[in-house]
Amino acid sequence: MKILWAPWRMEYIYKGKERGCFICTAASQKPSSKNLVLKKYKMVLVIMNRFPYNTGHLMVAPLQHKRDIETLSQEEMKELMDALIDSVNVLKKIMKPEGFNIGINVGKIAGAGLEEHIHIHIVPRWGGDTNFMPILADTKVIPQHIKDTYRLLKGGFEKL
Repeated sequence: MKILWAPWRMEYIYKGKERGCFICTAASQKPSSKNLVLKKYKMVLVIMNRFPYNTGHLMVAPLQHKRDIETLSQEEMKELMDALIDSVNVLKKIMKPEGFNIGINVGKIAGAGLEEHIHIHIVPRWGGDTNFMPILADTKVIPQHIKDTYRLLKGGFEKL
């Protein structure tokens, strides 16, 4: 039997689901490897997904707690798009993905894990990043520790 090591998952197992909005908590703090915030803009932030679909999975969200996209101001929408483009560019430069899944899940039924605070997912993709593990073992392999990914991407965001 082969062993798949994923020690960062223990935090999720022991801690369980956080109370409150983790984006709002992160928005009130300085960027750090603890909160996984890569960059704060005037009205939005870029944060790594603590339980990623793939290595380098980022989220862009307004700093203000807003549930629906129609409540965003024109300035917030523009800055969300600017941060999204910055994020894609940093990921391209640092991680060299071959494509991206970019999307917004609005409402629990649409797959939103945090439906109270609107956010955009940016998931870098590579050929072969899907394999038999999710199908046969219900396991997704994330090949790089999240703290290592944070350090790499943080450097890219600092150069913007």
